[in-house]
Amino acid sequence: MKLQLTKPLCFFDLETTGTDISKDRIVEIAILKLHPDGSKETLESRVNPEMPIPAEASAVHGITSEMVAEVPTFKEQSQKIYAFFKGCDLAGFNSDRFDIPLLVEELLRAEIDFDFKSTKTVDVQTIFHKMEARTLSAALKFYCNEDLTNAHSALADTQATHDVLLAQLDRYNDLEPNVPFLNEFSTRRKTADFAGFVVYDKAGAMCFGFGKHKGKKVTEVLEKEPGYFGWVLNADFPRYTKKVLTEIRLQALNTKG
Repeated sequence: MKLQLTKPLCFFDLETTGTDISKDRIVEIAILKLHPDGSKETLESRVNPEMPIPAEASAVHGITSEMVAEVPTFKEQSQKIYAFFKGCDLAGFNSDRFDIPLLVEELLRAEIDFDFKSTKTVDVQTIFHKMEARTLSAALKFYCNEDLTNAHSALADTQATHDVLLAQLDRYNDLEPNVPFLNEFSTRRKTADFAGFVVYDKAGAMCFGFGKHKGKKVTEVLEKEPGYFGWVLNADFPRYTKKVLTEIRLQALNTKG
């Protein structure tokens, strides 16, 4: 079944220094852009993370600090990378919980003025887990009868994710081949900040998704306990989470004023 697109869909994968969205950095990025007419473009790049790559991370993806010491930083490549993503929807494997939040952090560090509010995301891992509950390698074998060679190479994982989604559409008749449906189907919980610290309730209001105020409306908490906002800004939360909360607070102050 052909994927029906109204705008390009970018499949992408990151290799990183670790799994902490706030602190870790990208060391490799690969993007496969699928256009509505079926044509494809790719972008693949190593990135100097400006920090040592831990041995345990190198053991996973095979990229060492020495291998990226002379390549450009993310900030130096950020305009090119964002231009490739701009105006597209996004797809990946576990991308809603990891790749997209970490990408957003890197864009903020690079001072890129991005807007993903109209961007829909498709997490192929969530579709897979709802349907079969396995890993990317097993997904490729199950759906495509192929072995994932060069696993944890960003480009190999990106291509595998693309192949698995198209095979999922062929296999499951109840999956609609369009991004709005796949976005809804593959979203575990709707979040305002990608990382899941600010979530939407059933009525569409933004609420805290963590800590002592979990489930409470952000506007109400910030009004009753303004010091909580300052605590979040000074704590080790993702930059985009802080950006979202700042926007909510400013909007509330402007409305009150």
